[in-house]
Amino acid sequence: MSQNEIFHFTVGQLVEMLQSLPPDLPVLTSGYDSGYENFYQPEIVKLKHEPENMHDDGEFQFADEQDKNIFHAVILQRVMRDD
Repeated sequence: MSQNEIFHFTVGQLVEMLQSLPPDLPVLTSGYDSGYENFYQPEIVKLKHEPENMHDDGEFQFADEQDKNIFHAVILQRVMRDD
């Protein structure tokens, strides 16, 4: 199995993708627990900051239209595997 079959993105591919996005957007990643995963194509989403959340819920959450202090961020969402 070659590296091209294991990994979803190389640094060059990620840099090229990120260069097409607004340069002032924050970048966040999904997380929780241990280890590392590939990630889906970066996307821009509306979020809200909830710093009091438990660590396993993350301090940033998807925002609804009625939420205050909404901001946009680029998300590197880890691949979710069902195995």
